[in-house]
Amino acid sequence: MIKDKSIFIKNIYYMLSYAFTTLNQGGYEDVATEEFENIHNLFAAILAKGISRQLKQGLYREYLNRKEDVAVVRGKIDMPGTIQNLLSRKRVLTCEYDELSENNLLNQILKTTVMLLLQHTRVDQAYKSDLKKEMLFFSNVDTIDPGAIRWSAIRFQRNNNTYRMLISLCQLILEGMLLTTDSGEYHLASFIDEQRMNRLYEKFILEYYAKECPQVTATASQIQWALDDGISTLLPVMQSDIMLTRGNEVLLIDAKYYTHTTQTQYDVHTLHSGNLYQIFTYVKNKEAEFGSEPHQVSGMLLYAATDEAIQPDNRYRMSGNQISVKTLDLNRNFSEISAQLNHIVEDHFYKDLSLKTV
Repeated sequence: MIKDKSIFIKNIYYMLSYAFTTLNQGGYEDVATEEFENIHNLFAAILAKGISRQLKQGLYREYLNRKEDVAVVRGKIDMPGTIQNLLSRKRVLTCEYDELSENNLLNQILKTTVMLLLQHTRVDQAYKSDLKKEMLFFSNVDTIDPGAIRWSAIRFQRNNNTYRMLISLCQLILEGMLLTTDSGEYHLASFIDEQRMNRLYEKFILEYYAKECPQVTATASQIQWALDDGISTLLPVMQSDIMLTRGNEVLLIDAKYYTHTTQTQYDVHTLHSGNLYQIFTYVKNKEAEFGSEPHQVSGMLLYAATDEAIQPDNRYRMSGNQISVKTLDLNRNFSEISAQLNHIVEDHFYKDLSLKTV
């Protein structure tokens, strides 16, 4: 998929900047203009800038429960522990108390991710130097087992919301690049795995349209099943990747980041059948919501382009709806990627097409 590595890595930065709008704020200008030879340097540069910003505001601290033996009462006396001390002729109290500490999960995730980057040979010394200096402020923070992090349990609130982008980036690194050696040690792979890149690709396209195309409404909305009897037991949720809407005109986009944009059997290339079935189902059920109102509902499979010889660029009419299959070339300069995305909106919402009436 990668023709010009430096262009592709720069475009990952742009994708991240749409997915995480914090990157558009002050302090990240240098990252936007740098050339990166590998993904590790890009992530190290973003983390170095982000952690530097966070240190200026102060590390997030939260109250953590502590239990220890002390000479004077602190917090609440733990009676079983204190009695045990008396029986052992120890003249101390066992107390339980809450302590405001920076040794919490968010800071532990940051430190763990940085330590893995520092171990990687492909991270330039300049970025390592910045990160090492910042880690001096994390001396009281523990590293943790990356595989044991429960990402879904992390909650952000007003006093730690500045960590949101940094933790999301750490999740992308740890979930998408983490490998385990035979000895059980962790190290980072050379690139992000396909599943995590697919999530980033989806979020990038959604946020791009939300920001750059105000003439349409961009959401990731759920679609209701068109049920004859209203019984929906065990039916899965139909969750769209990107839904673009202008009045009663709708374009449903299913974004796919695959190594191969087509499936092959006996040297015959065809579209991924499951993807096609899914987008068709979404379109027909979305269309049913309009009833007899004039409307136009279309669907699109938007694959990230690969270097394969066959790249889908097709448009079909299926049961009265348009289903198209396109590719987005992420190996081009970002202005060209932007033009490709803008053309999709222009092509679907500004052609002289009459709305369909049932």
